[in-house]
Amino acid sequence: MTQIEEERLERAAPSSPPVETRPSPERPTFVIRPAPRWPHLDFRELWHYREVLGTIVWRDIKVRYKQTFLGVVWAVLVPVFTATVYVVVFGKFAKFPSGDVAYPSLVIAGVIPMQYFSSALSQSSMSLIANLSLVTKVYFPRVLLPMGAVLVPVVDFFVGLPVLIALMWIYGTWPDGLQVITAPAFLALALVTALGTGFLLSSVNVRYRDVPYIIPVFLSVLPLLSGVMYAVDEVPNKWQWILALNPMTAVIAGWRWAVLGAAEPSWAQTGVGVAVGIVLFLIGLTVFRASEPRFADTI
Repeated sequence: MTQIEEERLERAAPSSPPVETRPSPERPTFVIRPAPRWPHLDFRELWHYREVLGTIVWRDIKVRYKQTFLGVVWAVLVPVFTATVYVVVFGKFAKFPSGDVAYPSLVIAGVIPMQYFSSALSQSSMSLIANLSLVTKVYFPRVLLPMGAVLVPVVDFFVGLPVLIALMWIYGTWPDGLQVITAPAFLALALVTALGTGFLLSSVNVRYRDVPYIIPVFLSVLPLLSGVMYAVDEVPNKWQWILALNPMTAVIAGWRWAVLGAAEPSWAQTGVGVAVGIVLFLIGLTVFRASEPRFADTI
């Protein structure tokens, strides 16, 4: 070894032995591990990142009506316009059955939860693609993106609720018992179904970009298959069981019974809808967890 090489090694070598640093006991240490691929929600981790979820929801609420002239008024106009078309076309001309409830009240009571589900499903299925920079650069539980997407339309739901209350007052369609306390349970079924389907479609959308083309077609026929334009109990019984495979049928029939005093839904058929909603949630969460490690590479 030459003298020049020895001098270079002396300059490169540390003047003192390295000191082992240990994390301060005051600072918690977080170990990031791959998420398990079975249908699992780490509620402790979700609670730790609750502020991230709140930030995502608040950001999307602000962006939703940014630079619009009417702003949040669209949350009222959209269900009103939709219900008006349904009342004229299906109520006046097609004479769809409404049972013992005034048809306008029946329709708007179906449109409002359906509008929530449609918006929640559309946004949750696109949540990963819409947050590309977050998915590829920052660590946080990816399930927060579909979860935030299904929470944002809740604001529109409550903004449009006074329209239903006004029609209930005009036509006198009030609940005739304590069943009104069950209304949040039916809305929870819509949220769980939208979240599970959003998990599934957002995972598929990362790899196959056909989802944005499929969803509008699916949502265009979903109101007809969910009883938005008619009373489900007026349909022949064999068709009621087929419609029961759609969780939104249970949501709309139960919601009308809870808030309008409409006919009580068949609890056996409602149980079928609840079971299908839970299965969709588990399937969606399973696919999401299995695909999650590859999101950043595939997206």
